[in-house]
Amino acid sequence: MSNIADTSAGKVSLWRSFPAAFWVANGMEIFERMGWYGFYAVSSLYLTGAVIDGGLGFSSDDRGVIQGLATFFLYLFPALFGALADRYGFRRMFVAASMVMVPGYLLLSIPNSFWGFLGVYFLVAVGHGMFKPVVISTVAKSTTEKTGSMGFGIFYMMVNIGGFLGPIVAGIVRGWDWKYVFYASAGWSLLVGVVALIFYKEPPRDEKAEANRSLSDVFSGMIAVVGNARFFILVTGVLTIMVVGSKWLDFKLVLPVAAGWLALNYLWDFLCRATGGGEAWFRQPMRVGEGRYLTFLLLMAGFWTSFNQIFMTLPEYIRDYTNTADLIASLGPAAGWVTNVAGGLGIDTSEWGKAVLDHGQVKPEHLINLNAFGIIVGQVAISYLSRKLPALTTMILGTLITVLSFLLFVFGHGGWMIVIAVLVFSVGEMLASPKSKEYAGRIAPPGKVGMYMGYFYWCVALGNLFGGLLSGVTYQYFGPKGIDKPGLMWLIFAALALVSAILLGVYNRWVQRNPAR
Repeated sequence: MSNIADTSAGKVSLWRSFPAAFWVANGMEIFERMGWYGFYAVSSLYLTGAVIDGGLGFSSDDRGVIQGLATFFLYLFPALFGALADRYGFRRMFVAASMVMVPGYLLLSIPNSFWGFLGVYFLVAVGHGMFKPVVISTVAKSTTEKTGSMGFGIFYMMVNIGGFLGPIVAGIVRGWDWKYVFYASAGWSLLVGVVALIFYKEPPRDEKAEANRSLSDVFSGMIAVVGNARFFILVTGVLTIMVVGSKWLDFKLVLPVAAGWLALNYLWDFLCRATGGGEAWFRQPMRVGEGRYLTFLLLMAGFWTSFNQIFMTLPEYIRDYTNTADLIASLGPAAGWVTNVAGGLGIDTSEWGKAVLDHGQVKPEHLINLNAFGIIVGQVAISYLSRKLPALTTMILGTLITVLSFLLFVFGHGGWMIVIAVLVFSVGEMLASPKSKEYAGRIAPPGKVGMYMGYFYWCVALGNLFGGLLSGVTYQYFGPKGIDKPGLMWLIFAALALVSAILLGVYNRWVQRNPAR
């Protein structure tokens, strides 16, 4: 009985290696991910789907703006809500997150306008942003130096289990009505709050010291990483122009407007320097903060921009261009055997097709869900095989494999080709994603490791923003409502991933020649 603690031999079971708070937090993580990915995996289909089929009929442009903005803020919120959790308690924040997510998902089925849906989806993002820092902090405080690697490995596995199960349920229930997708996500989110109330006990932590970290400290820290307030406003303005341009400006005007904003800021900067500046923040010359780290985050944002196309662009592409007849023919006999067995037991299977098929084709979310399945099955093996490779080498290799997966979308539209491409992409993700955070810690100056790790998710936030905007613009132009040449779109995504890999290599050589002090 190897899984039972043997205290006399000094061996402890996996279960007893971690406190109860660790396992409760991982259970809540599964439910939270089921709620998020349950809708996120089908969000492209819902937003752009025909109204007659229950969708909202939005353009791909609008869909990209909604997805990009919501997920961008979701990955920025943890820094803010982490400070609130330190002040008011982890358990309260878990419950508060559930109380925001549940009505958010229930309300999400109501709006049929761009602004209405974006507003409610933003509420959903707030709820998940409240949950994320507390669950990660619980895992961190429930593990030790010896158990930390295994603990976060288990946590990553729970993330993917939830990301795998949520879309399966959503894909099944939307065959009857889209409203059940929102009900399901609300139900999983409700379970988060119930589990927190009944089972969660906060791990030991220095509550007095952590409570002293105010929101003003968080904002000051964010600005300090970027630079000073002037440079922070410059960067925020550029991001705003990109978002506004995607929705309200002709795409050809975005670059000239951005260039005008940069010129205006640099002209003011020149005047500030010429006159000696002043104490007021707006009279101070622009100053870049952690330029070395910001460069890394920007390069990683390129990877995440291409990575997110699996969830943002691929669902529409499969719906509009993929013929899954080959897949249905291959799996038909097995499906027939299952339905025959169920029918022999007296179960009505006449509507089972709604769970898997849509307009005679395999639903996109079931094919995309192979990404999470591949990670669950293969992450341990991939991590073992790549354990001796340097972090950067592993990241670049993973990124190059994602390039290959995008090229497979160019050359094939059949169901099996999509399956192969998604699984190939999963291998790339398993190599690149886990190592990226490790690399961030390795290049950090000795006294700034905590800061580098704390703001790592900025690159994920930017990758979601850029990914959403790029996805919407490119699919609108290259898709069926544009010039109808989706292969060129996948070549752009592949080129972006390739350039990101090359620039990461260049960046690493520069880091090695200029070690941090």
